[in-house]
Amino acid sequence: MPILSKDFVPEKTKGGMFKSGKIQNFDEVLSTLNAWINQNNIKVINVETVVLPNIHDSEEEGSHDTELWTGGESSSQWYQLLRVWYEE
Repeated sequence: MPILSKDFVPEKTKGGMFKSGKIQNFDEVLSTLNAWINQNNIKVINVETVVLPNIHDSEEEGSHDTELWTGGESSSQWYQLLRVWYEE
């Protein structure tokens, strides 16, 4: 059987003119992960916490992007996500 992975990235809502965007909290991401495991009868090999920069930026490809950038002079945002390694 091949080893597969799935990332559970916190969702980010866009902010408005006077309101900043919100990021889904860790417990909500974990709850989504657990529901997915139960609904799909997944055989989990490992679960890990991954921290990546700028995955919600329009220039990036999310958690599977192999090259994420941070700038020395500019700010960057780091996101904690959950990665599941599994067999179907």
